[in-house]
Amino acid sequence: MAGAFGPRLARAVEATIAAHQAFVAAQVGPAGESGARLIRDAVLGGHLVLAFGNGGSATDAQHLTAELVVRFARTRRAVAAIALTADSAVLTAAANDFGVAAMFARQVEALGRPGDVAVAMTTSGQSANVIEALKVARAKGMSTIALTGRDGGEAGTLADVHVNVPSEVTARIQEVHRTWIHAVCEWVEEDL
Repeated sequence: MAGAFGPRLARAVEATIAAHQAFVAAQVGPAGESGARLIRDAVLGGHLVLAFGNGGSATDAQHLTAELVVRFARTRRAVAAIALTADSAVLTAAANDFGVAAMFARQVEALGRPGDVAVAMTTSGQSANVIEALKVARAKGMSTIALTGRDGGEAGTLADVHVNVPSEVTARIQEVHRTWIHAVCEWVEEDL
């Protein structure tokens, strides 16, 4: 038996609190707000939000776009947002025909326009398909945000705004990303 669950849960909560506090100390002023402002301004300007990532970050991309399209806490007009992680036919066709690194880039090429914002999520900052999509988004004149962890990797260096969670633990990084997403959605809704 691996031991009691209670102490394990308490350690996880304490680690989550510590990760959030480190993020607030490092990011709330500069990058955290700049990234939120890019999304808010794109939404208010009638532009599209494209979000993407792998694994847990894929679900965070879908969560962000669901909150924007449908609602976060209050009923308001719908917002144009697409999770590039959700269309299995497009994802598998792009991976099959062009390679996994093109899965998101191909969609950014097809859908992105100047004024739109690409929200790239990668806890390592090194996901090849996220990096390629950021490159395409920049080439198309889109605004780019990288939500990362660890040292931010290449994705962090490619984005207009790098929102980094200073942690090495994937679960903690994703928890902080989710909190940032919620704060962004709340701010957007206040202005709609």
